[in-house]
Amino acid sequence: MSGDLACTYAALILSDDGQEVTGDKMDTIIKAAGVTIEPYWTMLFSKFLSGKPVEELIANVGAGGGGGGGGGGAAAGGGDGAAAAAAPEPEPEEEEEE
Repeated sequence: MSGDLACTYAALILSDDGQEVTGDKMDTIIKAAGVTIEPYWTMLFSKFLSGKPVEELIANVGAGGGGGGGGGGAAAGGGDGAAAAAAPEPEPEEEEEE
């Protein structure tokens, strides 16, 4: 298991239990799980999580922050672009000559 994944799980466990997420507590959980990681991982995670609670980070997953450049073309036509593309217009019937 990678260090960042182990720290993520440890932080989630601590947060779910209502405890403060600290490097020492994450180390304890990670060692209890039998996982060996580089010592800098818990320091990085504890510093990062000291700014915002884990619950707030989870609640804001996918919110904000750029990258929304595509996908606006269908709305420009004023109708449902998917329905218009799925249902082609019927071809006019040819009249029979007698």
